[in-house]
Amino acid sequence: MGETTEKHKAEAPKALRAAVITVSDSKYDYLWSQNKSLDETEDVSGKLIIDGLKESGNEVVFYTIIPDHEGIIVETLDYIAATYAPDIVVTTGGTGIGWKDVTIEALESVFDKKLDGFGELFRKISFEELGSAALLSRATAGICGDIAVFALPGSPDAVRTGLEIILKEAGHIVKHVRE
Repeated sequence: MGETTEKHKAEAPKALRAAVITVSDSKYDYLWSQNKSLDETEDVSGKLIIDGLKESGNEVVFYTIIPDHEGIIVETLDYIAATYAPDIVVTTGGTGIGWKDVTIEALESVFDKKLDGFGELFRKISFEELGSAALLSRATAGICGDIAVFALPGSPDAVRTGLEIILKEAGHIVKHVRE
């Protein structure tokens, strides 16, 4: 690591305020369904993110499950920003290539700046683990106002991969956003 990067990381905040959003039609439907025999009952990936953030000394100020709908995603992000003022938001789910997967489009529509390197690094690491199937990943990150937003796929393995990157760099990113 270069001298400047080391200095910036040393000056970066150690504990961040974080919000977690799980984007999943099936998990959202389960929450509101009278039919509790539905298969999608537990938000494993959302809980992994929450636990990882807390174990690293961060505060999780908001958590929700929402459907994969562009308007709801944008409105939820706006609400979280205005109400909880997090430093970072981490989403999981809705990043696939199906027509109903619109999380990336929703988030990128409100990014002031895109952090291309996050998705590139995520796919590089995923390629080392999965091979060429990593090209299906649309993980992304960007800056929305003064909040760093990270969008991860919904699988627990993808969340672990993305969270490892986020936990190493989120403070560094937040430091630069605040300058």
